[in-house]
Amino acid sequence: MLINNEFQYDDKHFIIINNIKDNIYYYIDYDKRSVSNNMEFQHLHPFYEILILLAPNASHLIEGTPYNIHAGDMVLLAPSILHKSIYYKGDASKRIVIDFMFPFNNPETKEAYDTILAPFYQDVPIMRFDFDDRKKLSDILNKIYVFADTHNYYDNPADEFHIHTLFQEFLYTLYELSPRNKYSDDQTYTSIEHKIYEIASYIHNNYDKDLSLESLAQMYYLSPSYLSREFKSITHFNLLNYIQLTRIKNAQYKLSSTNDKISAIAESCGFTSFSQFNRVFNKISGASPREYRNTVSHKFN
Repeated sequence: MLINNEFQYDDKHFIIINNIKDNIYYYIDYDKRSVSNNMEFQHLHPFYEILILLAPNASHLIEGTPYNIHAGDMVLLAPSILHKSIYYKGDASKRIVIDFMFPFNNPETKEAYDTILAPFYQDVPIMRFDFDDRKKLSDILNKIYVFADTHNYYDNPADEFHIHTLFQEFLYTLYELSPRNKYSDDQTYTSIEHKIYEIASYIHNNYDKDLSLESLAQMYYLSPSYLSREFKSITHFNLLNYIQLTRIKNAQYKLSSTNDKISAIAESCGFTSFSQFNRVFNKISGASPREYRNTVSHKFN
């Protein structure tokens, strides 16, 4: 079925290429999400992700900053970026999520990949195109959809390679169209909302530093009690808890994607005491850092 005469879509449809041993991974997920699916806190992962919204409206948090998105918008997420979608009350929202990774560091292709993946690293990595430009992208995705639906691609390396080739064409087209991006966030915020989101963004970009209620209040010219109250009201998280969650989510990523010593990871995530790191990590993750690493380490390596 075509949504808005553009994107091929069927509920609970998916395409998976899980060739992890060669660092090749695709998961294209066609499904609905509702307000009940909203995550409590942002998450991150070691692969790239594209969210294509097919519903009228939703919101997306990227490193603590919310952005309004509309039907056809594409949210581009590089690895290790904390984010989450926020869906609204009412009918479930149709969307396409594309997770992918492949060997980006081969000398013969690295420069090309660095170029075509540049849109993922923009300050606001959200794309909004007019119908004609969006159709160029949807036509390629629809080719992948139809091809995967009519071939046993999971048994045939040549079919996998064809999907990979089509998807690289999609990425190149996205890169080529990126100068015509029309996205602008139409959400309006009060002055205190704007300041709280600025503080949240600062936490995401400086979680390795010494952060406290008092230091942030002084930096942003607020009283500690006012900052504490407004931060909880706007983000629904206690400020200290938000800092700890941000640190632990990044620690989880480093535990699963690097061979760094656990003590070095603790320090790089802003913990001055290894015992405190262990205690907070266990409380949030339900496992010790070592147990967590043994369970998920190098899942995508």
